[in-house]
Amino acid sequence: MKYGILIVSHVPQIAQGVAQLVAQAAPDVPITFAGGTADGKLGTSLEKIQQAIEQNTGEQLLAFYDLGSSKMNLEMAQEMSSKSIHRYDVALVEGAYTAGTLAQVSVDLTVIEKNLQNLKLKK
Repeated sequence: MKYGILIVSHVPQIAQGVAQLVAQAAPDVPITFAGGTADGKLGTSLEKIQQAIEQNTGEQLLAFYDLGSSKMNLEMAQEMSSKSIHRYDVALVEGAYTAGTLAQVSVDLTVIEKNLQNLKLKK
């Protein structure tokens, strides 16, 4: 099973930076990101998230986000997408990095999720 990583942040530079960090450790894992609003301001954009989902070539997406409205928009995008998307309520940087490195070595989803449990911060 090929996993892809999806990063969602209120800040475009954070989304891009986390994606770059994960890509260093997981060069074979497809990583896409959505950051900021459509007009480049702080916030999130459902359309940007949907575009990042569609552009990701992973068979299943492991999705990470930073704050409340990014979670809300990510949930809406999940409902509208035909792709299998797993959303994790964990620390953004650490969660995405952990998942990416484990996906790079083709670890099973249950092992990835077990490793993410220790990073859970959000409800």
